[in-house]
Amino acid sequence: MTTTITNNTTNTLRSAFLEYFGENGHRIVPSASLVPQNDPTLLFTNAGMVPFKNVFTGQETRPYTRATTAQKVVRAGGKHNDLDNVGYTARHLTFFEMMGNFSFGDYFKAEAIEFAWTLLTKSYGLPKEKLLATVYAEDEKAAELWRKIAGLPEEKIIRIATSDNFWRMGDTGPCGPCSEIFYDHGPEVFGGPPGSPDEGGDRFVEIWNLVFMQFFENPPGTRTPLPRPSIDTGMGLERFAAVMQGKRDVYDTDVLRSLIEAAANTLNTDPDGALRASHRVVADHLRSSAFLIADGVMPAKDGRGYVLRRIMRRAMRHLQRLGAREPVFYRLLPALIRQMGSAYPELVQHQALIAETMRGEEERFTALLERGMSLLEDETSRFGTGEALPGAVAFKLYDTFGFPLDLTQDALREQGQTVDVAGFEAAMAEQRTRARAAWVGSGDTAAETIWFDARDRFGPTEFLGYVSEKSDAEVQLVAHGNQEVAEAKAGESVAVLLNQTPFYGESGGQVGDHGTLTAPGLVVEITDTQKRNGDLLVHYGKIVEGVLHPGMSVTATVDHVRRQAVRGHHSATHLLHEAMRRQLGEHVAQKGSLNAPDRLRFDVSQPRPITAEELAEIEREVNARIRENSAVETRIMTPEAAVAEGAMALFGEKYGDEVRVVSMGNGGENRNAYSIELCGGTHVGRTGEIGPFRIVSEGGVSAGVRRIEAVCGLAADRLAAEAEERLTRMAGLLKATVAEAPDRLAALIEERRTLERQVSELQRRIATGEGSAATENVNGVTLAARDLGEVAPKELKGMAEAIAKQVGSGVVALVSSAEGKGSVVIAVTPDLSDRFNAVDLVRAASAAMGGKGGGGRPDMAQAGGPNPNAKVVFDMLRERLST
Repeated sequence: MTTTITNNTTNTLRSAFLEYFGENGHRIVPSASLVPQNDPTLLFTNAGMVPFKNVFTGQETRPYTRATTAQKVVRAGGKHNDLDNVGYTARHLTFFEMMGNFSFGDYFKAEAIEFAWTLLTKSYGLPKEKLLATVYAEDEKAAELWRKIAGLPEEKIIRIATSDNFWRMGDTGPCGPCSEIFYDHGPEVFGGPPGSPDEGGDRFVEIWNLVFMQFFENPPGTRTPLPRPSIDTGMGLERFAAVMQGKRDVYDTDVLRSLIEAAANTLNTDPDGALRASHRVVADHLRSSAFLIADGVMPAKDGRGYVLRRIMRRAMRHLQRLGAREPVFYRLLPALIRQMGSAYPELVQHQALIAETMRGEEERFTALLERGMSLLEDETSRFGTGEALPGAVAFKLYDTFGFPLDLTQDALREQGQTVDVAGFEAAMAEQRTRARAAWVGSGDTAAETIWFDARDRFGPTEFLGYVSEKSDAEVQLVAHGNQEVAEAKAGESVAVLLNQTPFYGESGGQVGDHGTLTAPGLVVEITDTQKRNGDLLVHYGKIVEGVLHPGMSVTATVDHVRRQAVRGHHSATHLLHEAMRRQLGEHVAQKGSLNAPDRLRFDVSQPRPITAEELAEIEREVNARIRENSAVETRIMTPEAAVAEGAMALFGEKYGDEVRVVSMGNGGENRNAYSIELCGGTHVGRTGEIGPFRIVSEGGVSAGVRRIEAVCGLAADRLAAEAEERLTRMAGLLKATVAEAPDRLAALIEERRTLERQVSELQRRIATGEGSAATENVNGVTLAARDLGEVAPKELKGMAEAIAKQVGSGVVALVSSAEGKGSVVIAVTPDLSDRFNAVDLVRAASAAMGGKGGGGRPDMAQAGGPNPNAKVVFDMLRERLST
């Protein structure tokens, strides 16, 4: 592309960059997820080169040596954290797009500089006199190329001696000098060139960084030249758009300005007034929140979800400052989709989920926000200017109202006040570790190192399992105890790598296959199959007979019955997913799954419990699709074509240039199939093979996530058989047929209730009737003492009251022994209250039964004890009444 663009919108600038490098032999690679797929040490994708890290280190190969991307990037949390500055500076963002071009051992410095210079000056039309470059002080070659290719004079090639112009991937690994391209806004803007005392000004702005990876950093700090030097470049789209649109503030560029105006129009506020910073925070945080949710991150109490929650709640506080008193954040989503939906179709695909998540979080936080801000205002009014908010108060805001510390700091910042951070951390203690701990990656283990090396030596494992469950294979590697071994013998546990296999490696929620590896004199029982390094299939098991060593030819046989059961549950999960979306809404998205031979587990985004009626309808819908017995079709397509056809791309999955699209069920007039999903798993041939489907349970996993557990096929048959067996046994006990059992059971329950009422009445009548025969005179006091056996303790007080009325004057003592424990109630008639206290008497009675305590009123008290001996209680009372 050599013609100068005439439209400087952000979308045009992005397209022009990708088209330019596409025309110059680069593969245009779609943006990777914000959740890194190949680096467990990173919280989010924070640079354009992150998706290619393993390519640069040699751990991964791609079918191209030149690439270009516009990569989504989030910097909020971890090493790169711009959150606190967002809204208050002209350039800080939590979300931005990093455009870049990459060479994996293809071209090097000369081509990289020429590509950059030609694009900037010819395609984008930037004046050459406005550009200058920095180089690493020791990189004379780069300086020479800038003079030769761009014609830059010596004063516009600035040598930087610091590490700012030398890039390292880590303590060890690829590294090399950088060359940065700067744009000069002119002398009317304050600031000096890079490396000068005034470099912090806004006159000179970096627009492109070229990294020349030409060395390998070895411990302890020595470098050796790379055999195939590479290129990694990065151009922040928003910062470049500001230059191209004649702005010095990224928030004045077209995309961000449109989001600011959307919020201003919604809330009827001035976007450039006193609350200008709040408008900017909302615009930035809208983008980062929407893209993180679209990539599968949900608000949570830790990890990535906690950072998302911090971003969203910070935006919501600023929306409240702008006058919002009801959920507004989600209402700004259409404005974002209008600006960026065409470049990032995941925003459109997951629009319902993004909106539902935003609205739910805002509804939960709004009430807490108002109360928390009220507390904060009360507390800040108590201390003077310059004093810090006590850490204990900041912790209360965090613990009670869900205020992250940086939100409290942000609120106080507007008043020129601070927080006692040390006090906050001390108060937070263990909760701080859980809620705000930095992301810790797992790192490489010894076992993982084996498979990295194996990938380099043998390449990917060829998977044959879509069409076959049995194949011949060559043993490439045998490991035992996390060590590669020359051979393994009977009784030893092993991990085995084959050149090809029908065994499916656990991924996408589907468990790994079981089966056997056999050869003359050899049997290896495989009890798990796992994916390593993306495309190595490693078989784990135990040698039952013989000796196993690399180079052997074996027959790999999958356990067919188990595989068939797993396939049924996996296909049922697809039907369940679609049925839930149709029944509950398009916000339903898969958050996790397990497809095992005996069950399936399916986690989905769903803000409320699913009712019994909804579950029944979902189950009916899935079974209806199963009974259609329609063909399950699998096609190979590009991800873009699959999504355009309506296929669902699932969270957490990494898709290549080609994907498998699994379709099943009758889709009706407007859809090719009932369910269409991108999926690399194994499935049944026709839906009828799934067999009956039954939902076993539904429950919550975390905020906004529900879990369905279900069974199908033989597992559902077993469940039904067990239920029928229990029902038959119950009917037999009821002396009724299965059909009669419910009515018979209901009748028995009612009959039991009637008998219980009758027994209670009889006990009351027995206890209170013909009382004279059960009374005695003790020292002139009438004692009515009754041992009532199994009468329930709750009945005793009523009976004691009735007897006391019959007696007229005296002491009533009732003892029961229900469920093997003693209970006693003692009543004293009013005329004797000056002589005897029922509470004192009942405590003595409790002690007589081996208990302690008891309580009530002076005229009526109750207690208990482990020894239900009425005689001991009555003897104690006679003694008390005699004194």
